[in-house]
Amino acid sequence: MNPPYSFRLQTSRLVLRPSAAADATRAFEIQSNWNVTRNLRMARFPPDRADLAQWFAAHEQEWHGGTAYRFAILYGGRMIGLVDLDEIANGEGDLGYWLDEAYWGQGFAFEAAEAVVRFGFEQAGLTALNSGHAADNPASGRVLTRLGFAYLDEVTVPSRARGGSIVQRRYRLGS
Repeated sequence: MNPPYSFRLQTSRLVLRPSAAADATRAFEIQSNWNVTRNLRMARFPPDRADLAQWFAAHEQEWHGGTAYRFAILYGGRMIGLVDLDEIANGEGDLGYWLDEAYWGQGFAFEAAEAVVRFGFEQAGLTALNSGHAADNPASGRVLTRLGFAYLDEVTVPSRARGGSIVQRRYRLGS
């Protein structure tokens, strides 16, 4: 099952639409904040405009290929972050999300992630999702457990943003 690239999700406060190349400019603004990017394992800090533009330009192709579904999170018509399912293979995928710091602590991460988890199981036909967070970012762990993810373990992984390794707590939802 591969939903059309025009697919939209609506929550009580948010619109989630497939991310597009034009979103790279706003993503650069958001990821220019160290407090945001330090929690993104694969992002660079400071962010690189060309890298972000290239990454966002590939999102539509990933969507059509069924390897990733990335959604811009819109609040009041403004992009405030991104939530995605990527690394999709064999009926499984990884859930990730990040938000502009101005929108932290207001339930937006949970609201967006909940909609995308439902999308993953109901529209994309996934049977399980994995996710993780830096051990020093417990708020992200609370989002995952509230979504029903079960804690698995801790591993040491490279962090591009931090230029070294971090302890990552890993979680799983589904079979």
